[in-house]
Parts: sequence; structure tokens; C-alpha cells
Amino acid sequence: MIRILVAEDDPNIRKLLEVILISERYTPVLAKDAEEALDILDRQHIDLMITDIMMPGMDGYTLTEQLRGAGYNLPILMVTAKEAIKDKRRGFIVGTDDYMIKPVDEEELVLRVKALLRRAKIVNERKINIGKVTLNYDTLTITRETERFTLPQKEFMLLYKLLSYSGTIFTRIQLMDEIWGVDTESTEHTVSVHIGRLRERFYNWPEFTVETVRGLGYKAVKNDED
Repeated sequence: MIRILVAEDDPNIRKLLEVILISERYTPVLAKDAEEALDILDRQHIDLMITDIMMPGMDGYTLTEQLRGAGYNLPILMVTAKEAIKDKRRGFIVGTDDYMIKPVDEEELVLRVKALLRRAKIVNERKINIGKVTLNYDTLTITRETERFTLPQKEFMLLYKLLSYSGTIFTRIQLMDEIWGVDTESTEHTVSVHIGRLRERFYNWPEFTVETVRGLGYKAVKNDED
């Protein structure tokens, strides 16, 4: 039973999210504001949280920041009417895992929730398995049969990030912020250099590819997927 906490002050949207989650056989746990959400998290296990940003009292940014500061690593999806780049950037800086703009598209929400839950499973196991390939987060190694590479930390984290969200396009700025940090003095060209090194290392491994999406960024594709 997967419990998903919904922190949303609008009762109509809260009900809509409840119906969507129940239809996918998740167990929704509803909170009308951040304080109620914190109380729920203190009392029961939650697998994923969906939170609005603009709520009375504590907003979604502060809620997320407090949870990350307290060591909560559950996936967090922000669902909000705030669509400016600066708002999204702030959300990722405080620790959200994903960001959706209202009005909510039911199919997109379900896909994002499922992707975040898969990602959480990968994080907890700290390994990714793709056919004969295994990425081990603790040792920064990637193995395939008798081949074994111990990668530089940034290269490994870059590949691990892309493969954790197979098929998802990430901009250079997104990758820079998450892997190098928002205060890094490195440029976006650094991402391109690391992508080039990964391609050179693994160009003949059939299990995955790292692709450039012209004008947007990069994505990894697991070739063992149906």
C-alpha cells in the first residue's frame, strides 16, 4: 500500500487529486495546509508528497525546505499555478523532486508520480540494473559482465541521474544545479564535456544510450525497455 500525502488548501483540487490517486490504487492522505501535513508525517509513513506552494501560513517552499532539513528524503512533487522559471528554480533549490503547473492534467500527474516512486526505489537501493549493466552509487562503479569502471564522481552522478529518469530531457542548467550546485563557477560547457566522456566510455554498450536533444538538453534511454 503506497501512501501519498496531498497538501493543498483548495478543497476542490484536494478532492480531484484524491480521486486520481484512488483510481491508481494509491492511498491518499489529505492535508489542508503545511502544518497538518507535518503532523501527518510525524504520525505515519508516507511514500510521496504532493504539495501546493501557496497555502495559508507556511507555504510549500518552506514545508519542503523544513522536511529536507530534518532528513526526510521522500519524493516531493510541487503542483502550483506559479509557472515562472524563478519559481521552479526556487522549488528545486529547496528540495522538490518535480514540479507541475495547474490546471492538473490527470495522465501527466500519474506518470510523474510513478516516475518519482521508481526513482525513490532506485535511491533506496542505491543501484540501477539495466540488463547486464549495474550502476552502484556507493562505489561509483558501473559493471557489465567482466568490464568494470570506477568513474569520477561527477561523471557517475551525471549518468546515474539521467538513467534514473530514462527518457526525461534535462537542460544543462538543471544538471549543473543538481550535480555541480547552484553556486558553482563551472559553466554549462562542463556538462557537455562530461556527456562526451560518458559517450566515449560506453559507446559500444547496447543497454543504454545518452542522447542530445537539440535546443533542449540531454536524456538517457534504457534500450532494454519494451
